[in-house]
Amino acid sequence: MLQPSDSQKSQLSSNPNFTPVKTVSVPVEQATIGRSVVIKGEVSGTESLYIDGRIEGTVNFSDHRVTIGRNGSVAANISAREVVILGKVQGNIQCTDRLDIRSEGSLTGDVVTQRISVEDGAILKGSVQVRAVEHKNEKSQAHAQNKPASADPAKSVAEQPKAAAAVAGA
Repeated sequence: MLQPSDSQKSQLSSNPNFTPVKTVSVPVEQATIGRSVVIKGEVSGTESLYIDGRIEGTVNFSDHRVTIGRNGSVAANISAREVVILGKVQGNIQCTDRLDIRSEGSLTGDVVTQRISVEDGAILKGSVQVRAVEHKNEKSQAHAQNKPASADPAKSVAEQPKAAAAVAGA
């Protein structure tokens, strides 16, 4: 193993602003689809995926992140824990955690996610359904058991003004 010389040691100790260069990094398990690659069919895996090429079909990385790079073009339904869009996506997206559409990204399709972020300049065409986080659902179910509620949430909201009007008129 190499040891610094005495002159190097004195230089390092005399420079209080010196910060050592980090040479060991945590390996990121991420597959990459390059700019010139075109895939037609189903793409799935158990690691994160970075798409800089073109995919047509379905993309399923349920416990991982799917990133569509600036050059990426996806005509597929995507199912993942997290989706980051910098390129173009045409298809529906289902995230168990988060969808992030960056300023240069565009999405045409429907979204179901727990969290969503759309930067200024991003394009989003389609419906968005934000679902509550799992542990919040458990709390709301316990709360709903204490309160009688209609089976159809839209109906119960529509009936509330009628009930209030009936009470006000009495």
